Amino acid sequence: MTEAQRTWAEAKRELARSVRDLGYPADLADLLARQLKSPRAMERMARYLSAAKPRSMEMIVDEMLAIAADQETWKKRIEAREAQAGITAWLNSPERRNTAPDDET
Repeated sequence: MTEAQRTWAEAKRELARSVRDLGYPADLADLLARQLKSPRAMERMARYLSAAKPRSMEMIVDEMLAIAADQETWKKRIEAREAQAGITAWLNSPERRNTAPDDET
């Protein structure tokens, strides 16, 4: 088992423990882990469960959806930043400057 797999398994165990402590079935933890996908998101969910002690499955699922949406927003932000860095590098490249018409430089 790789280090990443161990980290993922530990995060899933912690999430399952938090779900069971609230009296919900362990299957719910499996579904949450599958949707959240990353150890960091599962740890965040486990902290929420421990701190907020939600009284319904709907509240748990609502928080899981919020965490998943945050993840997606973060991924898109990183992709946009990387794309912008690539465009900026190209615009500032000597090759582009040498081939650009005089009025663009």
